[in-house]
Amino acid sequence: MDIKILHFYPDLMSLYGSYANVSVLKRRLEQMGNTVTVTPVLPGQEVDLSDADFLYMGAGTEHAQKAALEDFARYGEAVKALAGSGVAMLFAGTAMELLGKTITGADGKVYDGIGLADFTAAQGTKRFVEDVYGHTDLYPEAVVGFMNKCSVISGVETPLLTELSLGFGNEGEKTPEGFHRNNVFASQLTGPLLVKNPRMLDAVVDAIYRRRGESLPAERPTDHWAEDGWAITAEQLKLRSEGK
Repeated sequence: MDIKILHFYPDLMSLYGSYANVSVLKRRLEQMGNTVTVTPVLPGQEVDLSDADFLYMGAGTEHAQKAALEDFARYGEAVKALAGSGVAMLFAGTAMELLGKTITGADGKVYDGIGLADFTAAQGTKRFVEDVYGHTDLYPEAVVGFMNKCSVISGVETPLLTELSLGFGNEGEKTPEGFHRNNVFASQLTGPLLVKNPRMLDAVVDAIYRRRGESLPAERPTDHWAEDGWAITAEQLKLRSEGK
């Protein structure tokens, strides 16, 4: 397949190695025999989203997030239409908040999100900086990552991580985290998410293939370094979550 990835604001929204989510996805898809084109979307640039197979935006500072939102708002209706048609997308870190109804800054100013989902984000002066260990309904293995955010997100009905044993979720300590609906994936875990969690990478690849109506190869490539890294991290965070 020829697969088109749109990477929104790779310079503006690039904290914590967020770009690596795109890099690892591109490499996996190419290993599976696909031709992959990654097109950066820059502020002020006109881009046709209609033939995209995957949309991505990474993490940025709260200041960068507002700048990204100012430009991204014009794509709101198109992004919602693509989500409704099953196009796969991942919004990582502070980019997740752009999908909701509103973002309230630490200064009390309210910004409209694109309204793909009904949740709201309220940013404060306290940062939550900690490791995260949890689980998703997508697969049985644990999800691991790192959290550095200053927001509380309310009103998520379908979280990506349905259970947290360690770390700060959407609304508080050990609460569900992220957002997931159909092929829309969003999480404030950084690290980046798809590098640290091979099964989440598989889930995104599966979503791209399903939307194109293609069958997955009988055997898919395996990154033993990523698998080993996940296993070590998951074991250590599980022990910490159990107080050991």
